[in-house]
Amino acid sequence: MSSIITGEAVVLELRPASFGARALGLMLDVLVHVVLLFGLLLLLSAVAPDLDDAAVQAWSLFLVVLCLVLVPVAVETLSRGRSLGKLAAGLRIVRDDGGAIRFRHALIRGLIGFVEIYATFGGLAIAVALFNGKSKRLGDVVAGCYSLRQRVPTERKVLPYTPPHLQGWVALADIGRVPDGTARRASQFTQQAYRMAPESRIRMAASLAGELASYVAPPPPPGTTAEDYLQAVLCERRNRDLERLRRAEQRSAAVGERLNKLPFTG
Repeated sequence: MSSIITGEAVVLELRPASFGARALGLMLDVLVHVVLLFGLLLLLSAVAPDLDDAAVQAWSLFLVVLCLVLVPVAVETLSRGRSLGKLAAGLRIVRDDGGAIRFRHALIRGLIGFVEIYATFGGLAIAVALFNGKSKRLGDVVAGCYSLRQRVPTERKVLPYTPPHLQGWVALADIGRVPDGTARRASQFTQQAYRMAPESRIRMAASLAGELASYVAPPPPPGTTAEDYLQAVLCERRNRDLERLRRAEQRSAAVGERLNKLPFTG
């Protein structure tokens, strides 16, 4: 995964496509282009049987350039880096800064792609991509682009909950202002805990529970596990924040109603 910092100082996490995904998308694109070329060549032979050899060669060369260079360039330019193969593989070509490609980038990729994909039967493209961290082919390197994964599996959303045996304790507990860093680490732990190894999960939960203990009183009932403690505190903290927001909205609405009832003296 690569990180890009925008002009507004926002960090974007972008996932370059793997070599396998790129190869799949490329093979689908090549298949489409070759089938299109074959179909147009058949049409040429059918509609122009009386052309001399020079004219046939000229038209054939034009159709090769059209199907293998011009069409890919036009498709990537109009779709901002998408094609049938990339759509099927869930990919998109973007600039190195994460922005959408333009005609210049698509043209460079198309011209060099003709050499590295068709003229060398994909050998040059494979050789360059295998030794590039983002699986770039030569056309990507020259154009300043790479292939981005757009279909990323959705991560399971895990919400904190209060274990039944801690509901009475946490409802009466005094939860102070937990530092944002501590709250963020604890929340991330609840999201990722199911992926962690048991020993790491227990050790991390104990460490975070120790940090939260400075802001929560009284201590939990004896025998409470660190992970149950985290879940209960985070859940109660979230519920109290939501309750404060609800009350603030109600007060604002009540003030608005009173102002609307005041007589107009203008």
